[in-house]
Amino acid sequence: PSTSFFPSPSCSRSKSYFYFLALPALFKQELQDTEAEESGTVTLRCELTKPKAPVEWRKGDVTLYPGLKYEMRQQGCAAELVIYDLEVEDS
Repeated sequence: PSTSFFPSPSCSRSKSYFYFLALPALFKQELQDTEAEESGTVTLRCELTKPKAPVEWRKGDVTLYPGLKYEMRQQGCAAELVIYDLEVEDS
């Protein structure tokens, strides 16, 4: 018996599989350095090449989640992180 990795035309039960590789989302506009005052609010913004691409915001190795301190917004290709009640540790 031979091993085949392709469907045989003579086999009535063969199935065809199609695999699509999605291109990764890339940065069209990266984050820019932003200055803000302590206890204020800042909005960090980036633009991606794909609309509604999944975005994970991090500070170093720590993943940020929405709550009282952080707000994440995404519309089309634009993604924003709003940081409230800024502290020196947020830099």
